[in-house]
Amino acid sequence: MQKLIYVDFQDNSFSGEVPASFGNFRRLEILNLTNNLLNGSFPIMLSNVSTLKELNLAYNLFMQGPIPPHFGNLTNIENLWLSSCGFFGTIPETFSSLGNLVNLELSYNSLSGEFPLVVFQLRNLYQLELYNNSFSGELPKKDWSNLTSLRRIDLSINGFTGSIPVELCKLPLSSLCLSDNNLHGLIPDSLARSPNLYDLRLFHNSFIGTLPTDLGKISPLTTLDVSYNKLFGELPSGLCEKGELFELVLIGNAFSGEIPRSLGDCKSLGRVRVSKNRFSGEVPLGIWGLPHVYLLDLAHNMFSGNLSNMVSGGLNISSILISGNLFSGSIPEDIQLLSNLVEFNASYNKLSGGLPNSLFKLKHLGTLDLSGNDLSGDISVGIDSLKELNELNLANNKLTGEIPNEIGNLPVLNYLDLSGNLFYGNIPSGLKNLMLNMLNLSNNSLSGEIPSVFHKDVYRDSFLGNPDLCGGFGPHCVENSQGIKRNHNLWLLRFIFAFAGVVLVVGVIWFVFKYHNIKRTKSVASISKWRSFHKLGFNEFEIIRLLNEDNVIGKGASGKVYKAILSNGEVVAVKKLWERSGKNDNITNLNSPKDEFESEVDTLGKIRHKNIVRLWCCCKSGNSKFLVYEYMPNGSLGDMLHSSKGRLLEWSMRLKIVLDAAEGLSYLHHDCVPPIVHRDVKSNNILLDEEYGARIADFGVAKFIKLENKGSESMSVIAGSRGYIAPEYAYTLRVTEKSDIYSFGVVILELVTGRKPVDQAFDERDLATWVQSTVNQKGHDHVLDPELEYESKEQICRVLDIGLLCISPLPMNRPSMRTVVNLLQEVASDGRPKPIIIKDGKSSPRFEEYSSDQASLV
Repeated sequence: MQKLIYVDFQDNSFSGEVPASFGNFRRLEILNLTNNLLNGSFPIMLSNVSTLKELNLAYNLFMQGPIPPHFGNLTNIENLWLSSCGFFGTIPETFSSLGNLVNLELSYNSLSGEFPLVVFQLRNLYQLELYNNSFSGELPKKDWSNLTSLRRIDLSINGFTGSIPVELCKLPLSSLCLSDNNLHGLIPDSLARSPNLYDLRLFHNSFIGTLPTDLGKISPLTTLDVSYNKLFGELPSGLCEKGELFELVLIGNAFSGEIPRSLGDCKSLGRVRVSKNRFSGEVPLGIWGLPHVYLLDLAHNMFSGNLSNMVSGGLNISSILISGNLFSGSIPEDIQLLSNLVEFNASYNKLSGGLPNSLFKLKHLGTLDLSGNDLSGDISVGIDSLKELNELNLANNKLTGEIPNEIGNLPVLNYLDLSGNLFYGNIPSGLKNLMLNMLNLSNNSLSGEIPSVFHKDVYRDSFLGNPDLCGGFGPHCVENSQGIKRNHNLWLLRFIFAFAGVVLVVGVIWFVFKYHNIKRTKSVASISKWRSFHKLGFNEFEIIRLLNEDNVIGKGASGKVYKAILSNGEVVAVKKLWERSGKNDNITNLNSPKDEFESEVDTLGKIRHKNIVRLWCCCKSGNSKFLVYEYMPNGSLGDMLHSSKGRLLEWSMRLKIVLDAAEGLSYLHHDCVPPIVHRDVKSNNILLDEEYGARIADFGVAKFIKLENKGSESMSVIAGSRGYIAPEYAYTLRVTEKSDIYSFGVVILELVTGRKPVDQAFDERDLATWVQSTVNQKGHDHVLDPELEYESKEQICRVLDIGLLCISPLPMNRPSMRTVVNLLQEVASDGRPKPIIIKDGKSSPRFEEYSSDQASLV
């Protein structure tokens, strides 16, 4: 072993301490232990291996401590990768001896103090990664010229102040990332003269002034993100002169003038976000139809002109956000060609004309917001083809005609606003089929009776400004006066006889049911809270009466589930949470101040997504708590997959299910504020509707992770179910979004293999470890479900690889749920997978580059 030169144990699950004997390897040049579960003290003995050229210990679970000064003895070291090793303090002065160091990565630690000046003595340094630490103070103004080899520097997510050093910008940098600091001042012009610069991220600072005039003209700029600064002026015309620009993100500045015409010819663009600025004029025609753009966000500017027919060329686009501008003219018919469009928000512009039938051919459209325009005409037949539409807002236009009954056939619609138009006629009966959390038909010319289903307080303001409506909260609906006079005497006589009969009957009933009423009062009077989040056709008393053992359909970690068939024919699922005690039990602690249960379900009740089971209401009765959900007729994915029905799930259905579930979980992680961690993702908590669409369910143990806590919270109860729990939980007892992603990876493996997460066939292992070892030793074919179609093998293997990525032992190496959705969408569309970013010959642990809108609402 004394002749050992190369050791690579990356991406395993080794735990415990690094053996002391590793310090005795006298010829070792490369040691790679990255991405394991190593813990204990940091292996200082490795500082004795003076022959080391590459030392990679990143992403392990070492005890917190300072960087060992002894590592200054590694005078031959070229690559030192110590990210996420639990370091605090600063970089020791002994590092000045590391004259051969090319790559220094110390990200995701807790290093603090001012910028470490010892770095300036590392004259061969090519890459410096210090992002996500706690450094502070101003960046040094001088000595950057010592680092003539420096090309990549990332100081993001620290507390640096002051301005960008001009001397730093004179280096031939290829990547400069200074986002999420407290920097200010101008962006130096010298930065644009770097011939190699392709990645510039300066978002979330306080920079002022204009962008350098020559930015993009000299270097192959690929990514520019300067969002949320105080920049102004016009955009440089040469941003895409080299034809490489993919990401242009300028949100929340004060840029003005027109978008450069050259960007309309920038075929490489994929993400364009220039909202919340002061841009004006017409948008270059070419921008509407760029072939690779998937997100076009021009909202809240002063753009004018028509929406171009060239939009038909944007076949990859999923979101068009142009609200709050001055666009005019009609909506182009060719918009129907955007088969991937999910969101179209053109609210508060000056659009005119009618609603084109082409809009109703967008099968995947989920949000359509055209409010605040000058649209006219009626809503034509065909709107019910938008089966994935969950938000329709046509308010404040000049639309006329009758509201089409077909709107009631939109299965997932939960937001409908048609207020401020010229609609007339009756309220269509089909609307009662919808589960709406927001309905606004006010300020139209509707007439007739308001359907009884809308006679609820939640709809009190939904029909204002329609003087010819009656019923509900409006005037009573009455017959004509002649009819009233004719029948007056007859009704009076009937009333007298009826009243006498009622007095007699009531007396008898009072005695017969007195005892039962007293007993019922005892059982339901203790209902102290009833909170509804949608229109409801039932009350709490009906729910309580139906909770008997004959109606139990399941039990889980958080409670017992009942199927309740209501008197109106509606079916709901009722979860009765287990009664727990304990000062740390925030889920069911009845005596907690301001009742944390109530605040949590308030947040859950506001969740609106087509792939998340809807929470109708919640209530408390005595010491019991109940959550009432929509009922899913096809049960859970776990029950379906692991029973005789499993053979009914052909691959196309499984792929749709996993994509649906991924989108639901991604919504919880990325689009809820604060983000929601499920904590118990498993196949039994993915429910299937009547069309086998997947919905994420069971938030009985969900917790809300505060952004300011950097994404983690310690729990006093076990988080998750056997076979789904991420390995780091055993060491940290902490859960993050990455814990959910591991569990979701296990669900993917279930779908691909057809096996349960825990099975005797795995001996003492679980599904995750069995799949990993089998794939490594024998290949993909040996784990695939034999029930699946062979012709789909390529797709199945790609999804399997995504699952393996999700169950990476180290949390940092797992992709975000947003990335998982993108990867699955590529598989579903048979698109070419996007390349994984490579940093210095190794895959970046970040898997998706950090961006200014990473966790914001799109």
